[in-house]
Amino acid sequence: MTPGTTADSPDHVTLRQVLSYDEDGVLRLLLAPTGQDVEILGVIIGDEGAAHPHEGGIVLATGLPPDLSAASAAVREAARRGAVAVVLREPGGAPMLSEALAAAEECGIALLARAEWADWGAAIALLRSAAAFASVGRSNLMADSAAEGGLAALATSTARQCRGSITVEDTQFRVLAHSATGPDADGVRRTTILGGRVPDWRVAELRRSGLLRALWTSQDVIHRPAEGDSPERLIVAVRTGGEMLGSLWAAADGQRLSPDAPQVLRRAAALAVPHLLRHRLRESGTVRREAHALRGLLHGNGDQRAHLWSLGLSPDAPCAVVVAVRNHPDGPGSDGTLKALAIQATASRSTARVLHEQDQVAVLLPVNDDGDQREALVLAREIDALAAGIPDAAPVWIGVGQTVPSGLEASSSYETALLVVRALRDREARGRDPRPLRHAGPGDVGPTIDALRMLDAARPVWESGEGPVHELIRADLASGGDLVRSLAAYLETAGDIRLAARRLVLHPNTLRYRLRRTRERFGIDLDDPDTRLVLALAVRLSGVV
Repeated sequence: MTPGTTADSPDHVTLRQVLSYDEDGVLRLLLAPTGQDVEILGVIIGDEGAAHPHEGGIVLATGLPPDLSAASAAVREAARRGAVAVVLREPGGAPMLSEALAAAEECGIALLARAEWADWGAAIALLRSAAAFASVGRSNLMADSAAEGGLAALATSTARQCRGSITVEDTQFRVLAHSATGPDADGVRRTTILGGRVPDWRVAELRRSGLLRALWTSQDVIHRPAEGDSPERLIVAVRTGGEMLGSLWAAADGQRLSPDAPQVLRRAAALAVPHLLRHRLRESGTVRREAHALRGLLHGNGDQRAHLWSLGLSPDAPCAVVVAVRNHPDGPGSDGTLKALAIQATASRSTARVLHEQDQVAVLLPVNDDGDQREALVLAREIDALAAGIPDAAPVWIGVGQTVPSGLEASSSYETALLVVRALRDREARGRDPRPLRHAGPGDVGPTIDALRMLDAARPVWESGEGPVHELIRADLASGGDLVRSLAAYLETAGDIRLAARRLVLHPNTLRYRLRRTRERFGIDLDDPDTRLVLALAVRLSGVV
């Protein structure tokens, strides 16, 4: 849904119904001056122009500017046009919240906040799902069961009317609900229910037979006749607005399905829509909430204990952070490479938590109680081997942070892991290692990490200073940086002209000439130890080497 559009909602959907449906806390009620039973007749995304009415709508205030008056102005404008509620982003500070609350109180309009971990798409999905759930009818026993007892009750009621066995599955073929299984149930049904999902071999068989393609595209009930030990089956997709949410399967269970089974299955599929929407919303909400919690732990933001609780991790468990960073973010297959690394990190480590964003994958890995770092180093080695084996993949560096006694200190390990990656890149760029490392822990590149920390601390001092060295660096970088590179090689080889010239692929006399120019043109004395120290820092901070 794009900003400036209205999503239709059924009549008689109240704010109370929306909030009771919101099990994951996507929305938080801040104020409801007229109560929670106010009806919501539509969803308005953003601003639609001064002439467009918002009668009975709930307004999602997307794209608000950060100034404090914007939220209160949005609330007043929504109320003026007839809206009954406004949703703001979770406020970053109290002033905006207090001004918006005062405006809502004055205008008599409900005010809600969208959770920080969610996005506007999650809020729209919630409102859409809640509206669908509230619209479930009360015209027959099946609808009553669906509304009051959930998918399990719907499966039981449908099975009774179909005279068969019912399974409700999502698009990943996971079993969300099923009716009771009789003694004559076939082996595939028993295996599916016991395993909680359709076996892979069965999915492959259905794909080869063309049944899955028919299910994905058909609007009607699909009939599959009995064959061998496999009984007669009816299958129907569960859809909303053309979007596939899952499927219902009816299998004959020791008797023939009822003559009206296809009609029963169609009604059941319509009643299953809000339940499958809720399943999808809960699943996506869990993913977003865990990503928000892990991001908070790694960056040291928010309530660290609450983040650990969201991730299902103990605050007493030692952990280490492993970070994989790709070299060329826009290189061929680079995003696919990181996805593969993320899967590898969790494949055999159920306690690992992975955050994949932009050009990196970060793994929070609980380790054994003695705080041994070997587990994290093993993971880094596995990720490195996988990345190296992916054809045409951009290079990836993997850094391991120090083991910390608790996930509450994960940000420290994350910071170190990123420094290890910087150290690996730095050493490779300067030709420090004959065979460049692609993964390491802090003990492998300790001196380089210390140097990087010192350089970070020295940068503000350097950038605010003036003098001959500053003049030299600025002038030479403007003309290509040859002199800076020559100085770097000279300093790194402790003044050994021949070795430095060999690194630069120059004749020693050419290097001598360049060094003589630093004295003659800029008045820099390379024999002075303080000058050499400032030059060493300056050439590293220049970014040329």
